[in-house]
Amino acid sequence: MKKATILLLEDDLSLHEIIKEYLEEKSYAVLSAFNSFEAADLIYETPCDLMLLDVKLPGQNGFDFLYEVRRKGNETPAIFITSLNTVADLTKGFDAGCDDYLRKPFELKELAVRVEALLKRRFFHRAQDGIDLDGGVTFFVEANRLVTPEGEYKLAPKEFSLLKLLGENRGRVVSREVVFDRLWGVGEEPSEMSLRTHLKNLRKMIGRDCVETFRGVGYRLL
Repeated sequence: MKKATILLLEDDLSLHEIIKEYLEEKSYAVLSAFNSFEAADLIYETPCDLMLLDVKLPGQNGFDFLYEVRRKGNETPAIFITSLNTVADLTKGFDAGCDDYLRKPFELKELAVRVEALLKRRFFHRAQDGIDLDGGVTFFVEANRLVTPEGEYKLAPKEFSLLKLLGENRGRVVSREVVFDRLWGVGEEPSEMSLRTHLKNLRKMIGRDCVETFRGVGYRLL
């Protein structure tokens, strides 16, 4: 199988070279970036399969970079590699849209394990594969098709985006801020009432108890 393309955003030259050489030895293609502006240009020009992102960077930090990438609809899996290690930092990273977190210093073998795990998850979900939401409900993401015991549905754009976001973070609470940013683009005014309507519609289709509300905090797909 063709090996994946990985974006490496790390401004420490020595560490950057060590990671790059290690990944290339494993036959990955590595796109090198040393600041967020270079990284943004690279992912615009060349689709990648995974992003390795430092947090402490010159100019825009890694958290803000990924937040902007996610806001623009890019769902490429991302791993933060950082010396930050508090619960607040961890929360901020996942709120920005990361899939995994690797604390410095780390063993290269651990990096490889995490990279392989994310890539397997990404490549496994083909268009014909569905995500089982329990209760006989299956969500075919690429086809925007929701199959339930009561019938099949093609979701409205914001309901699709909401279910996709919650599905990507299944079992984790997604903050209201992240939901609003994902569902409403630049120039659109987020609407609490509209969000409640979308949640109500989803619950009718996938089950009332499938989406848990944490009042004033966010939502979680069970």
